[in-house]
Amino acid sequence: MRAWSVAAPGPVEEGGLRFVARPVPDPGDDELLVHVRACGVCRTDLHVAEGDLPVHRPGVTPGHEVVGVVAGLGAAVRGVEVGERVGVAWLRRTDGTCAYCVRGSENLCPASRYTGWDADGGYAEYTVVPAAFAYRLPGGVDDVSLAPLLCAGIIGHRALRRASLPPGGRLGLYGFGGSAHLCAQMALAEGATVHVLTRGAAARTLALKLGAASARDAYEMPPEPLDSAILFAPVGDLVPLALRALDRGGVLAIAGIHLSDVPALHYESELFYEKEVRSVTSNTREDGREFLALAARHGVRATTHTYPLSEADRALRDLKAGRFDGAAVLVNDLS
Repeated sequence: MRAWSVAAPGPVEEGGLRFVARPVPDPGDDELLVHVRACGVCRTDLHVAEGDLPVHRPGVTPGHEVVGVVAGLGAAVRGVEVGERVGVAWLRRTDGTCAYCVRGSENLCPASRYTGWDADGGYAEYTVVPAAFAYRLPGGVDDVSLAPLLCAGIIGHRALRRASLPPGGRLGLYGFGGSAHLCAQMALAEGATVHVLTRGAAARTLALKLGAASARDAYEMPPEPLDSAILFAPVGDLVPLALRALDRGGVLAIAGIHLSDVPALHYESELFYEKEVRSVTSNTREDGREFLALAARHGVRATTHTYPLSEADRALRDLKAGRFDGAAVLVNDLS
């Protein structure tokens, strides 16, 4: 099969992501072999490709928003059929026995492993996934529309819950890419007022089209104090601004896996009055199941731009440059 490999982590413009030939992987006893039909392009893939995240698997194939069809089963797999459509997401495996897993916080498992970082992902014709971590997908929605839901959507959902937005509250979203534009739809469906702060003019236009009350540059203040805010942009400089935009008792959730350094905070103007900062670490499978059900109920849809799988490097360059709104999705043009 053909697959993309992070041969030399570094700027994506310099060709460190290579298109290579590899054997079709064999599923382990508890795994599924999945024929990839579509794979979303996540900013985390860019962090893996450029070395912002430490190398866990040399030459890894990125991609963790996979929609595909089961093409093979491990010997111990039950309850899944060849030909069934499934989703493959970021969280790939946990030990299931540590204190975090036992209490329902498997996203904090010290032994957790991730698709497209610890193991090869979906920028390929085929990938494998533990059957227990594959998602059954709703019918009636096409592969391209579903793909971004499997990370961007799930992480946005967890970030929204971490932000403790009160019913009918005022939510600020800093950055408005793949995850934020799905999170906004969920918040709006639940009755929130959404203010978007982002650098891209196209992203601001999309935000207003989706129903945001305002859309301004990332370094401006929203038109009213916020009950909650979520930082999707991996820009530490925005943390003090977002905290200043919060009303008393407000919560800032930081959704990204990578963030540039945060400048010194001024206690009185940015943290006093019981403001809180919370990080978001991956997700649980229950987060994923809950979000996919809610997305189907509320009609949450990704704004997508498709690229052939054979041009994944171009998709990552365009993501880095902010050349599209919404989310990019790779479509398998190889098999």
